[in-house]
Amino acid sequence: LYAKLAGFRLVVLANRFGCDTDFSRELHDRLIEGLEAAVARIQVIMTLERRVFTGEDEFAEYQLQGETEIFGRFTINLLDDLDIDLDTCEYRINSRGWTNAVAADDDGVEVNYPELIAMSEEELGSLAPIIKGITQETGIPVHAARAVHSSE
Repeated sequence: LYAKLAGFRLVVLANRFGCDTDFSRELHDRLIEGLEAAVARIQVIMTLERRVFTGEDEFAEYQLQGETEIFGRFTINLLDDLDIDLDTCEYRINSRGWTNAVAADDDGVEVNYPELIAMSEEELGSLAPIIKGITQETGIPVHAARAVHSSE
């Protein structure tokens, strides 16, 4: 897995040279950062595995279990990440400040959350097959979606 992730990182770096827009370069950079984060997690897991194997750290097995569980939920987000708190009717995009989704007027109260809309393969351009390959080869989902408010 380490080798696959490192290999995909090199592919994305090489592909970045063909970018003709700042947006495309930004997507490539974010994917590179995500792959580097995944590689760093794998390195931590490998270190903990060595400690468990050698028996040099009595807590390594518990740490390994936690790191493996966290890595199992690892996702790379290229654009927007949306958090919704249904209890408070608030949302936040990309971990910025919370925004209230409640609006009130003469017609009543409305709760309007944004939704994530996936980018098309056309919008992703040359990254589309690479993203598909990363998910298929490593099992790590790569999300490229925009947070959009629905219009009436």
